[in-house]
Order: sequence, then C-alpha cells, then structure tokens
Amino acid sequence: MKNKVTVLMRVVLGILFLAHGISKLQMGLGNVAGWFGSIGLPEFLAYVVAAIELIGGVLLILGLFTRYVSVVLIIVLVGAVFTAKLSAGLLGNGQAAGYELDIAYIVIALYLAVAGTTDWSLDRMIFNKG
Repeated sequence: MKNKVTVLMRVVLGILFLAHGISKLQMGLGNVAGWFGSIGLPEFLAYVVAAIELIGGVLLILGLFTRYVSVVLIIVLVGAVFTAKLSAGLLGNGQAAGYELDIAYIVIALYLAVAGTTDWSLDRMIFNKG
C-alpha cells in the first residue's frame, strides 16, 4: 500500500507543478518576469522557475530523477515562501495567497527526496534503483 501511495503522491505533485508551469506560460512569461521584478527578484528567474516547474512536473510524473527533481522543487518552493508569500502569512491576507500550500508541497517533495520512488517509475526501470 505504501508503494501505491508514494506513486500517487509523486504523480499528483508532478501534475500540480506541470499545471503551475503551464499557467506561467498562459499568463505570458514576460508578465511573470515583470511580477518577479516588482517583488525585487531578477526577472530572468521567472523563466528558470517556469522551466523547472514544467520539466520537473513531467519528470515526477514519469518517475525519472525523482530524488533530484524533488530537491530542486523544494528549493523553488522555499524561495517562493521567503520572497513572495511570507509577508501574507500562513493563510494569506485577503490580497495575496499564504504559504500553507507551499508547505504541503515541500513536505511531499521532501518525502519523495528521502524515500525515492517505487517500482512504477522510470528510475526503477532504467537505473534499477529507487
């Protein structure tokens, strides 16, 4: 059962990150870059984050490089909390989202980084490891 839940967590987290990356594309990366700049971040990071979300999401869905992708996503999430969401508080302030969902994503990604993956993954099929 643990194996099936781990697969579910990995695939769902991958879908969610893929959706976030697609959302950035739909908004227009130039607009996202402008928003990054407005909160004091280098605008090029919008492109980096979008790529990480898109590629990382697909890799998680496939179960390829799960541990490494999970660590990179944790870094992105911690960055989002400290640069964009911390001031809004845990649950948000009515004008901006809080960081409660980011914490949930971080914990799931941390589990995947530590536990590895399952039999139903490209990691296991290609490298025979979890």
